[in-house]
Amino acid sequence: MIRSGVRRFVAMVVTATSLIAVQGSMGGRNHQEAAAQAADPRPNFVLFVLDDGRRELLRYMPNVRRHLIRKGIEFTNGYVVNPVCCPSRASILTGQYSHTTGVYTNRRPDGGFEAFRDGSTIATWLQADGYRTALIGKYLNQYGRDAYVPPGWDRWFATYRNGGYFDYSAVSDGDAMHFGRDRGDYGTTVLASEAVSFIHDTAASAPLFLYLTPHAPHEPATPQRRDRDRFAGIPAWRPFSYDERDVSDKPGHMQDEPTLDAGDRAEIDAFRIRQIQAVQSVDRMVGQVVRALRDTERLDNTLLVFTSDNGMLWGEHRLFGKSEIYEEAVGVPFVVRYDPMVEEPRRADELVLNIDLAPTLAELAGVEPDEVEGTSMLPILRNPGARWRRAFLIEHLGKNENSTPTFCAIHTARYVLVRFATGEEELYDLVRDPSQMDNRTGRAGYGAIGKDLRADLHRLCDPEPPGFSF
Repeated sequence: MIRSGVRRFVAMVVTATSLIAVQGSMGGRNHQEAAAQAADPRPNFVLFVLDDGRRELLRYMPNVRRHLIRKGIEFTNGYVVNPVCCPSRASILTGQYSHTTGVYTNRRPDGGFEAFRDGSTIATWLQADGYRTALIGKYLNQYGRDAYVPPGWDRWFATYRNGGYFDYSAVSDGDAMHFGRDRGDYGTTVLASEAVSFIHDTAASAPLFLYLTPHAPHEPATPQRRDRDRFAGIPAWRPFSYDERDVSDKPGHMQDEPTLDAGDRAEIDAFRIRQIQAVQSVDRMVGQVVRALRDTERLDNTLLVFTSDNGMLWGEHRLFGKSEIYEEAVGVPFVVRYDPMVEEPRRADELVLNIDLAPTLAELAGVEPDEVEGTSMLPILRNPGARWRRAFLIEHLGKNENSTPTFCAIHTARYVLVRFATGEEELYDLVRDPSQMDNRTGRAGYGAIGKDLRADLHRLCDPEPPGFSF
C-alpha cells in the first residue's frame, strides 16, 4: 500500500500545481503555463545503469557530479545482490533476488534473457497506472534472437551485439535495425538521442519512466572517437590489494590464481583507461537528459538514479573481472537526485541495493508492486536518521569448474562472510581490513562474530542456489 507520507506529498504537489494555474490566469496564460497546468503531478523517473561500472568512475564524470551528486545523495555503500550483469538487471526490474527471478547467470539454463519471466516488472506496474515507459539501451544478456518487445514498454529501443559501440544491432518497437561504424553510429550517442526524443515526445499529461542502460563501460570499452586520447597519462591503479602476494588464507579457487605478469598488468591498465574514456559519452548523455527534463519542465519533479549492474576488479587480489565477493565487484556507484525530498546534497552510508530501486519507484508513484524483496528507499531519502537494514544477502551461481564457485554471503556495514559450495569460507572485517586481505575465519576474536553471521546467513540464503548447501 502507498504510505500516508507519499499521499500527503502527492496532495501537496497537486495543490501547488493548482495554485500555479490560478496565478497564471491572473496575468494571462502563455503556452508553457497551459502545459504546466495540464501536467500530471506524479513524479517522473530516470534510471541510468552502467554496464560493469565501478564506483571510482564517478570521479571522472563531471556532469554526474554537477547534476546528480551535488543535487542529491551519493550512497557510499551501494551494492548488487549478484555481481553478474543479467541477474543484476533482472533484480533491478523486479526488486527480487536471483533465487526468486530464477536468473542466476548470463546464459541458459540458469540465466539470460530466456530465463527471465517478464510479465511483472517496474515497467508493467507503472504502465498500468498511466506512465509512459521506455527502455533505451541494453536489456538482458542473450536478447536479440528476434524482434521481441516485452510487456510494459511504450518505447522499446534495445541494443545488442559487439558491445553496443559500433557495428551493433537494435530492436526499435519491434523493428530490427543495424548500425555501422560511422561517427554517428556510436552506441552511447545514439542512445542519448533516443532518450532526449522520448522525453520531448512524452506529453505533459503523462508521467514518464526512462530506463537508460548504455553498454559502456563493458569490455571492449570502446570510447567515442573524441575521447580516445584522454586520460592516457593518469597514474596506474595500484591499491593495497593489487596483485595480492599472499593468498594462502583464501579458498582454493583464489590460491589457483597466478600472480599478474607484465602482460596482465598492461592489459588491465589499458582496459581501465578505456573504461574511463568510455564513460565520457555516458557523462555527456546525463547532461543531455537533465537538460531535456529542464526544457520540458519536468526536472523539479523527477527522481534520477545513477548506478551500475555490478562493479569490476582492476587487478585487486590478482583478479580482472567480477563475479566475486570482493568490494570492487559487488559495490557500485549509487546516486539519487529527487529535489522534492532531498533539500541538501549529502553523502550517506546506508546499505542500499539494486533490489531497492523497483519498490522505491513503485511507492513514490503510488502503485502496488508484486512481490518484492527490496525495500523502498523513501524513508532514508526523507530522513538521514531513519532506521534501515543492517545486513543483506549476496548470492552467486558458479558457471563451471573454472569459475568462482557457487556461494552465499552476508554483508553488513562492517563484516562480510561468504560460504562457498566447496564448504570454504571467507570472513572480512571491513573496518580493520577494507582491502579484504586478511581472511578472519577461525581467527582469535572472531569466533562469536562468525557464529552469529553464519546463523544469519543460513536464514537469509533460503532457498539456496542450485548445488549449494550448508
